[in-house]
Amino acid sequence: MARLSEKIGYGFGDMASSMFWKVFSYYLPFFYSNVFGLSLTDAGILVLVTRIWDAVSDPMMGIVADRTNTRWGKYRPYLLWVAAPFSICGILLFTTPDWAYAGKLLWAYVTYILMMTVYTGINVPYGAMLGVMSDNSHEKTVFSSFRMFFAYGGSFIALAAWEPLCSLFENRWGLSIQNSWQCAMIVIAAACFILFLCCFKLTRERIRSVSKVSIGSDFRALLSNRPWWLLIGAALCFNLFSTVRGATVAYFFADVIGFDAHIMLFSIALLFYSGLFLSIGEVANMVGVALTVPIAGRLGKKTTFIFVNFLLIVLSVAFFFVPVTPAGYWWMLLLQVFISVLTGIMSPLIWSMYADVSDYSELRYNTASTGLIFSSSSMAQKFGGAFGGAAVLWLLDACGYLTRTADQASTALTQTSEAISCLWMLMTFIPAGVALLAIIVVWFYPLTTKRVNSIVAELKTRRIAQTTPPEYYEMTDPANNI
Repeated sequence: MARLSEKIGYGFGDMASSMFWKVFSYYLPFFYSNVFGLSLTDAGILVLVTRIWDAVSDPMMGIVADRTNTRWGKYRPYLLWVAAPFSICGILLFTTPDWAYAGKLLWAYVTYILMMTVYTGINVPYGAMLGVMSDNSHEKTVFSSFRMFFAYGGSFIALAAWEPLCSLFENRWGLSIQNSWQCAMIVIAAACFILFLCCFKLTRERIRSVSKVSIGSDFRALLSNRPWWLLIGAALCFNLFSTVRGATVAYFFADVIGFDAHIMLFSIALLFYSGLFLSIGEVANMVGVALTVPIAGRLGKKTTFIFVNFLLIVLSVAFFFVPVTPAGYWWMLLLQVFISVLTGIMSPLIWSMYADVSDYSELRYNTASTGLIFSSSSMAQKFGGAFGGAAVLWLLDACGYLTRTADQASTALTQTSEAISCLWMLMTFIPAGVALLAIIVVWFYPLTTKRVNSIVAELKTRRIAQTTPPEYYEMTDPANNI
């Protein structure tokens, strides 16, 4: 059994990744259209193109990681090698050069593609580590839960701090809005660098899985893996659900809620802003993560997936009928809490299901392509983010949404009724439809609890029988030092 410190250390890795990912998903579209100065159409194409490249590069990185061998293991060393480039690229992404429009657009493409490439370089190996840190299916779920608990903790910190940091640098230090966004990212990037190094220090690879087939055979096995295809579709829907809602929040608060909305708490007026809404959701996500192991253990992973998505449909539709009033703001927060608890359950559940698919692949196809399989999960996440983020921008453009200049970033504008209606749909019925599609896809997923337990037992017998090379060993890094 792994030590508690190792589980916490593994969580630090996704804490760092999620701090960046949530800022990208929730604030980058708004940054490009209202701070950086791109049109909605160009920003939508940019998000789509770069995220598709990011998704396509994931399997490439998975193949590379599967064939990496060092004294630290296959996947763990990338946490050390890529931590600094990861942080630097994040800062460049939120840098606004004083160039003409065409030059700025080129800068946006170069920095975004570079950032997503580096993100793949560290996140794919990190995700694949879950498959080689333990051979116990239940412990993999525990590791996954720690991962997502810390991921949402990092998201909470980043989202709660982002707007106050931008405001601090702009209002207290007198920086321009562009420079204030850059400085806010410098703070986040420094924290991520430290967290990745801590993850490297505290974790250990224990399962030695050797790929004995060609890259072509790995791909053929993957493409014929039916559970993989179904889980890819389900994961893509889940990430599309989260991205559409998340990318809409900043616009929703700017143009539906307004910049001066308040809620009363014990006679104290609190500003009701997007960062508060999102950060409360991250806390609720952490509650959901804590519930994943007992709920999935009782219901099974497949049943839990279906039940959670059904509740997401009901709550998303209910959000549509909440009035835009001080009392309605509390209902919005309450629904955000319940929705976020459910999405918190989903995240570790999906990662744990990918670990089961990896075991299924090893048993059926006799190929240890853990990195390739886990990279596909990252690929689905990024495809969901790509189409979700681009769809939000394009739909708003089609509905006549009025963008702001940098000087108007915190200014109320009168939007068309079509644009307001579009924002409501993006927060409610559209995510509900995506959740329904996820239920339909996972309904055909064949890896039930009984089947997974059978796979694990058969693999354990096979690994014991294989003595050259040993399948289970402690990595030769006794001091576990950098």
